[in-house]
Amino acid sequence: MAELLPITPDLHVPGHELRWHAVRSGGPGGQNVNKVATKIELRFCVQQSSLPEPVRLRLMERARHRVTADGDLVIVCDETRSRAQNLERARCKLAELIRGALPPPKQRRKTRPTRASVARRLDAKARLKAKKAARRPPTD
Repeated sequence: MAELLPITPDLHVPGHELRWHAVRSGGPGGQNVNKVATKIELRFCVQQSSLPEPVRLRLMERARHRVTADGDLVIVCDETRSRAQNLERARCKLAELIRGALPPPKQRRKTRPTRASVARRLDAKARLKAKKAARRPPTD
C-alpha cells in the first residue's frame, strides 16, 4: 500500500506508514464468513509517523483505547463483505481520527458558580438532610 492517505489539502500520511492485514470476520454471513478473510485490521504507528508532534500527542490521547503497547493505532473494519470496501472505510476512519486531532483544544476559562446556583445546591442539600433525618428513629 503505497498510496497517500489525504488528511487535509496540505497534510498526507504516506502509504508506507500504514500496515494492514485481512482476517476472517465473525458474526452472521453463512459460509462466506468461514472462507473469506474480509475483516481489515489497519495499523498506524503514531510515534514514528510523519505527523507534527502536537498532532501526534493529541491523537494518542484521543484514541488511547485503540493504541497498543507498541504505539500502534489499530482500526478494525468488518462492516461490508468486501475486503476492498472495508480497507477504504478503515482508511477513512483513520483520516477522521487524525482530522479530529488537528485543532488544538480550546483553553478552559475559569468560572465561578452563580450565587443562585450555590443557593439551589445548598437548598437541595438541606431538603435531602431533612428527608433523611425524618427516616431516623426518634432519640430520647
